[in-house]
Amino acid sequence: MDLLIIDDEATIRKTTTLALEQGGHYVESVADSESAMLRLKEESFDLVFLDLRLGDEDGLEILTQILKKYPRQLVTIFTAHASVETAVKATQAGAFDYLEKPFTPDQLRGILAKAKRALATEGEVVKLQETVRELQTEASQNNPPLDFSSQDKRTAAEFDTLFRAAASPASVLILGESGTGKSVIAREVHHRSHLREKPFVTVSCPSLSRELLESTLFGHVKGSFTGAVKDVWGKVHAAEGGTLFLDEIGELPMEIQPKLLRLLQEREYERVGENKTRPANVRVIAATNRDLAAQVAAGEFREDLYYRLNVISVTVPGLRHRPSDLQRFAESYLLHFSNQIGRKIRGFNDEATQVLMRHAWPGNLRELRNAIERATILARGEYIEATDLPKPADTEALTAGSNGQKGPSVGGEYRIEELEEAHMRRVLEWAPSLQDAAAILGIDKATLYRKRKRFGLT
Repeated sequence: MDLLIIDDEATIRKTTTLALEQGGHYVESVADSESAMLRLKEESFDLVFLDLRLGDEDGLEILTQILKKYPRQLVTIFTAHASVETAVKATQAGAFDYLEKPFTPDQLRGILAKAKRALATEGEVVKLQETVRELQTEASQNNPPLDFSSQDKRTAAEFDTLFRAAASPASVLILGESGTGKSVIAREVHHRSHLREKPFVTVSCPSLSRELLESTLFGHVKGSFTGAVKDVWGKVHAAEGGTLFLDEIGELPMEIQPKLLRLLQEREYERVGENKTRPANVRVIAATNRDLAAQVAAGEFREDLYYRLNVISVTVPGLRHRPSDLQRFAESYLLHFSNQIGRKIRGFNDEATQVLMRHAWPGNLRELRNAIERATILARGEYIEATDLPKPADTEALTAGSNGQKGPSVGGEYRIEELEEAHMRRVLEWAPSLQDAAAILGIDKATLYRKRKRFGLT
């Protein structure tokens, strides 16, 4: 390991250097903060040992300077003036560890072993972040870019409002049915803002239990709940300086809503199990397929939080409400997937075009993408035919399954359960995954599993 000692006592610098070098480490030592900051600028050190009292200088102030400029730097405070109060202050200021003088070689080795584990963990995190970036790149290559121009006047007006507001720090609320591309739109808002070089962090509100969601958002400290074996930073910390995207905000439990309100209002938060208040500099974008105003009226969503989120609000219309864009999206998907599999498909014949326009597309862009990908694979000639596409939605009935039999008609003498089963069966047929199906149906995966089992749809 590469180590730096900052201490104004020459004897301490010499003896500590010898002890560390015997362990096979590279060690440098300096006597003051100016020299320390210069060496940190010139070189990278795995761990810094900093004396709490450095002549006339305050070690805690030097610690703050180091961490402000090098937030990931590990710094261990050592001092002959140890007390519980100074230990707490050093930890709160961001010290990695605290060592009381005089210290033994075993204590020194213990600190180094702990630092090695921390550095290894950080290396794993960096690798994971690189993997995520690679997967995101791969995902972007597997999907054609969403065209934010629109021939539909209402949609064009919504996008114009949204992107004009992108440069502001105001919260944004994106409303719309499942599959309309709300998450892609949120990322585009981030990309068009002054935060484009900063993190874009997503939290899926329905995907976790209340306890895990709170910890995922705000982080937690060791021992705050069963299984909390170490301190963990949350997504708010990860999004510092950038954008925090809260997907399906309508699913946010009531118990967490006051904490999110505080984050938006006061720009501060606390980790689970911790009393220390921390500042937060994040821009919040939220999205939902639910009617938040109705949830407020029903007492299921806080009114003050709704207004905080609703500074800039847009509604993305469903695909069936923008037929002028439907053909354009279908052709874009066709070009993308035909290039991907190396086939030259010129377009849709007249009958296939009529099928596209007649279908209600309840899954919106997600369903359209899936249908065009399937058609591209199944097409026999240079044009997509009607038989290559899913059967159009029957205006008089819900299709019960792929066998062509009709299910219970809407408005007929049928029980709600029968309609629910028919609709669930239809969504499961075309949804790309169970997670997508659950999102479209507005339920979590556990509920979907139970309902599939009850209806025999497994």
